[in-house]
Amino acid sequence: MKNYYQPEIETMPTAQLRQLQSDKLVKQIAHVYDNCKAYREKMDQAGLKPEDIHGIEDIGKLPFVTKDDLKEAYPYGYLSVPLSDCVRIQSTSGTTGKRVVAFYSQEDIDIWDECCARAIVAAGGTKDDVVHVCYGYGLFTGGPGLNGGSHMVGSLTLPMSSGNTDRQLQFMTDLGSTIICCTPSYAANLGEAITERGLKDQIKLKAGIFGAEPWTEEMRRDIEATLGIKAYDIYGLTEISGPGVSFECEEQGGMHIQEDHFYAEIINPETGEALPDGEIGELVFTSLDKKAYPLIRYRTRDLCYLTREKCSCGRTHVRMHKPMGRSDDMMVVKGVNVWPSQIEQVLFDQGYQANYQIMVDRVDNRDTIEVQVEMTPEMQKQRDISVESREKKVVAGLKSMLGIKVDVKVLQPKSIVRSEGKAVRVVDKRDLYK
Repeated sequence: MKNYYQPEIETMPTAQLRQLQSDKLVKQIAHVYDNCKAYREKMDQAGLKPEDIHGIEDIGKLPFVTKDDLKEAYPYGYLSVPLSDCVRIQSTSGTTGKRVVAFYSQEDIDIWDECCARAIVAAGGTKDDVVHVCYGYGLFTGGPGLNGGSHMVGSLTLPMSSGNTDRQLQFMTDLGSTIICCTPSYAANLGEAITERGLKDQIKLKAGIFGAEPWTEEMRRDIEATLGIKAYDIYGLTEISGPGVSFECEEQGGMHIQEDHFYAEIINPETGEALPDGEIGELVFTSLDKKAYPLIRYRTRDLCYLTREKCSCGRTHVRMHKPMGRSDDMMVVKGVNVWPSQIEQVLFDQGYQANYQIMVDRVDNRDTIEVQVEMTPEMQKQRDISVESREKKVVAGLKSMLGIKVDVKVLQPKSIVRSEGKAVRVVDKRDLYK
């Protein structure tokens, strides 16, 4: 028996799906042109009017939107409904500490919940399951997204949020959690704790829905073996919706993009030229029916490819390979977007110069991040301030900027090897995309 939440949509014939996308795109472009100054200016500069867009085949005429555009228009520039129609915001960190804020109408929330419900049902979820959500809540989209999807399915939802492993395990055993939703690195952490405490025979988990950070097939198999589950990948981004933009079915052969709500393209990141299915390029998304904060041809910077080969699960929606890298310098560490420029800003604010390195690794399936930075000669002469106190100050600054703890080593001047070419700022030892 196939696991569908909305079979008539998830298995919709391709021609019918394309017509649905075309109809929604035409309405969406009229909506943003009439209600959003930023889009109207972009289209006017490109010499476009809404009547020039007749269907999905015309999407390539439209200009791209980038994260820089969102930063420049912060916070309301891409808002496309009256603020009084919005019921929630979600947010992600920006490259200079300024956040990207995404607005949602109630209709947008309902669509997002529906998308996450499809992902949960694809992982075998039903109203009889206990869905244990230990993604972060608050501004982060992980917790709210899977929480809403679980409610849609009718499952008992445990809104645990992240951290406090003892409490996680208590509720997992006492309430019989059957589906767990979290980052893969935290799933590995829980698996280790369960093994150490001899709780495996008390755990009823059957599936896990993991995302928000890169993970390898090796890590998947390790999590599946440790927790005794089937591990499903899920993809999303705050700017578009959150988790549920795409998800894996039982075949685990790529993530089905929810094409009735999101149109995906792959482009050459250098030229912007559209690439055919099967070629690796930058993933671009268009929100087909989000009203409050719809993004048109948004450049995600994620590198992957699409396939329309028939999937044995019966779903007709295109599949995306899990992201294989980035076309910018962003890293995902402990489920958090981290840009070297954010770290650099903290260091510069505290008087350090551009002699630093960021060391990222994954040990026992857990991300580690350490910043090594040299003191200036002036700092070296300040004997009244210890190295330890300097490190603590940088740790606190980075925690405030990034929201995660970063290990810090403050070194003597000239400790970091100088490069004759481009400085190597990031050393990432994780093998994330195999």
